[in-house]
Amino acid sequence: MALTPKRTDGTKPAGDAARPTQSAEDEVLIREIDEAVRQDDAAEFMKKYGPAIAGVIVVFLAAFGGWLYWQNLQESELERQSETIITALDAVEAGDFESASEQVEPLIGEGSPGARAAALFLQAGAALEQGDTARAVDLYATIAADGKIPAPLRDLARLREVASNFDERDPADAIAKLEPLARPGSTFYGSASELIAIAHLEMGNREEAGAIFAEIAQDDTLPDTLTRRAQQLAGVLGVDAIEDVEALLREEGVLPAGDGGAAAQ
Repeated sequence: MALTPKRTDGTKPAGDAARPTQSAEDEVLIREIDEAVRQDDAAEFMKKYGPAIAGVIVVFLAAFGGWLYWQNLQESELERQSETIITALDAVEAGDFESASEQVEPLIGEGSPGARAAALFLQAGAALEQGDTARAVDLYATIAADGKIPAPLRDLARLREVASNFDERDPADAIAKLEPLARPGSTFYGSASELIAIAHLEMGNREEAGAIFAEIAQDDTLPDTLTRRAQQLAGVLGVDAIEDVEALLREEGVLPAGDGGAAAQ
């Protein structure tokens, strides 16, 4: 077996020097092959799933564009409805109730719940100004029965429905309609309770009426005009609705401020 000759000058044979160069070329080749495989994988993936991905993107863009368009239409429509109501209110201020009622008529069938409620309230008010109480009552009843209109507006319509023809209405019917509104914490508690008390008076129920007036008079969350009126009516019915007589006398100027019990005596 032949032995590889050794160089006496310490240098390597020419074949050894070529090996690193061949290794670098191999690495370049491997990277090219790897890149080609990746490109083939990507091409295969896009060929298989590309149409589906493109479809999803198209649908998303179409839906987003449609939503933006719908939003723009909604805003434009609300602006148009607001302008109609403002124009009608201008007619009301000018005393042209018939024109105001006609202007808001389209909103009753096509407007948003808020715009529809505003239109019906305006028409009811115009009917009252024109002396058509029956039409006003019907319009208020329509608002109160519309479940799409916000609850506070429905409650207000119920109160106005009863108050508009209270003198002609059966007291028992008035009480039945107003009882849901005459609960503590209700927005229209004071006004509804006062009307119920008056209805009891018309029915001859003085004790019930006096008790209701006393409750109203002692509720410091209600307007002063309402509580003072309730105090007077409760007193007429023989019910003491004043918790602090001295404080009331000082407020009325009968007693000097800070005079206390000595001045009262």
